[in-house]
Amino acid sequence: MNIDLKALNEIDFNELDLENIGAWPLAVKAIAGIIVATVVSLLTYNLFVADEVSGYESALNKETELRSTFKAKYAVASNLEIYKQQMIEMEDKFSKLLKRLPTSSEIPGTLDDLSYVGTTSGLIFNKVGWLPEIENEFYTELPIKIEVVGQYHEFGEFVSKVALLPRIVSLHDFSIKPDGTGRLMFSVIAKTYRYKEVQ
Repeated sequence: MNIDLKALNEIDFNELDLENIGAWPLAVKAIAGIIVATVVSLLTYNLFVADEVSGYESALNKETELRSTFKAKYAVASNLEIYKQQMIEMEDKFSKLLKRLPTSSEIPGTLDDLSYVGTTSGLIFNKVGWLPEIENEFYTELPIKIEVVGQYHEFGEFVSKVALLPRIVSLHDFSIKPDGTGRLMFSVIAKTYRYKEVQ
């Protein structure tokens, strides 16, 4: 089948009858067929295929997302026994640390411990007194202002013994200055902590 494209120039498109398409010249039929096929293809794609392609791409993206989520959850699940063991160990450590915090009834004893540690280190106490409690989210700080007189090595011994106390006591804001008698004055804030029970 040969289509003579030069014959298109000789065709008067006004004479073409839409009710008698069979009589149209072969070149015009071919062009009309291509146009109709293109329009039908575009309409078919837009009406039926485009949404499916979009849905397919969305499904692929969702699959990638789900695979990533699965991998993350699988990694956690595969280490579940390790996490459970770590949780048991952390609860045990937390329990031991809580036991090192004084209860309300043990707080005066902590003050006695600090006094004992100071005197056995060779220090002379000028002042010991409770400061206002400081409330935090999970615990309460119980600061104690301490002023003692002694020598450097006695201060070092005192600090070492405080670290060995059975209850948690931390030392803050210390200063050392001469007291005018050839000795040194050591001023420090000792803090102990009380755990807040969950209500």
